[in-house]
Amino acid sequence: MNPPLISRREMLRTAGMGFGMLGFASLLGAAPAGGAVTTSPLGARPPQFQPRARRVIHLCMNGGPSHIDTFDPKPALARYHGKSVPVMQRTERKTGAGFASPFPFLRHGASGIPVSSLFPHVARHVDDLAVIRSMHADVPNHEPSFLLMNCGDGRQARPSLGSWVTYGLGTENQNLPGFVVLCPGGYPTVATQNWRSAFLPGAFQGTYIDTQHREVRRLIENIRNDFLAPGRQAGQLELLRELNRAHLRERDADPQLEARIQSFELAYRMQTEATDAFDVDREPAAVRDAYGNTTYGRQLLMARRLLERGVRMVQVWQGAGQPWDAHDNLESNHRNLAAECDRPIGALLTDLKQRGMLEDTLVIWGGEFGRTPTMEMPTPGVSTQGNGRDHNHYGFSMWMAGGGVRGGTIHGATDELGWAATEKPVHVHDLHATILHLLGFDHEKLTYRHAGRDFRLTDVAGEVVGDLIA
Repeated sequence: MNPPLISRREMLRTAGMGFGMLGFASLLGAAPAGGAVTTSPLGARPPQFQPRARRVIHLCMNGGPSHIDTFDPKPALARYHGKSVPVMQRTERKTGAGFASPFPFLRHGASGIPVSSLFPHVARHVDDLAVIRSMHADVPNHEPSFLLMNCGDGRQARPSLGSWVTYGLGTENQNLPGFVVLCPGGYPTVATQNWRSAFLPGAFQGTYIDTQHREVRRLIENIRNDFLAPGRQAGQLELLRELNRAHLRERDADPQLEARIQSFELAYRMQTEATDAFDVDREPAAVRDAYGNTTYGRQLLMARRLLERGVRMVQVWQGAGQPWDAHDNLESNHRNLAAECDRPIGALLTDLKQRGMLEDTLVIWGGEFGRTPTMEMPTPGVSTQGNGRDHNHYGFSMWMAGGGVRGGTIHGATDELGWAATEKPVHVHDLHATILHLLGFDHEKLTYRHAGRDFRLTDVAGEVVGDLIA
């Protein structure tokens, strides 16, 4: 029997949609025609120009660590401790008396950069750090500040930094996601919006892993199939391919369907690769001891193993919610959280350097904003003790290391009390522009057309901070 005739329009539509189905070629290890063309949306792609970094690890200190107590010493605050201070910026709530840092600062390394006693292990690497003391954001609220830091916009649905990175570069390992998010015990504030792909194809969104678990089976649900042999699974997925092909014929490049196709394919391939990548017990005992047998230590060791295996970006959160949000008991809050992450971060920097990975791995540390130089006033539902600090988006600190960063430097400054960035201010858009530059992209040209206009991570702003680049 002859096949039914189809119209020219139907033929063109079907042929065009066939390109979406090429993504299935790697499902059973088959190469597309010609063998050299990558069909996966996560296939490795060259940047626009020679990059300094190939991969990124973003250490998210969610909740807003105090710059005054970590990387921006303010000795002048000692004169105002417990006294009224000049308020140099409009604050979210009424401010209290001056609050000098309870943590001493010491100079470290050849650069002599002062670092709080909270971070002795990180301080050993100060000559690799570019400390930005003049960061500023838009508003003093967690939700929009999280979105601005992670997605470049505090109000609307926009793709995350990790999604833009994987959209631009793909990943070097097709058996693992290009963008992985490690956060124990649940989600941070605004949850999955922090790593969404928004209008970018779904393949570029972050893959969330709940790192409170130790066993790979619990870290990644359904990672192993105990009921079907690999050959039977391949047969099932081949059938699924045929069903989805029929489904695709009726829908013009539906992005949700494309994302579903990619997720099935990636899940199949991950069964062996992910089991190895997330099993930190395969590391030598000395390496595990250096990172520490803690949740955060295991997270950073997982992150290094993922980067080592070709994952493009790993985001590491300190915990669900906003643990650094010290409206009360700042001293104990920051001391405990720093003790939890300082040693593993120091071990990570040492490990990356010893493996020759730091030179092309960009490490970013920081929160969504900083905190005030004053004590938090008792406020129902916010503070009861009067020994914490409120939110402060006018000035805060972050640091970067590796990946072409000019180590052993301090960029910018806040005023003498730490209220606001006053010298060489760096907006979050500027930070994103600089990150993309280090990865080999002009932030104004890494765009995606959506709803009739070209979008980019930095919206219509952002300048590369040249002083941060070696």
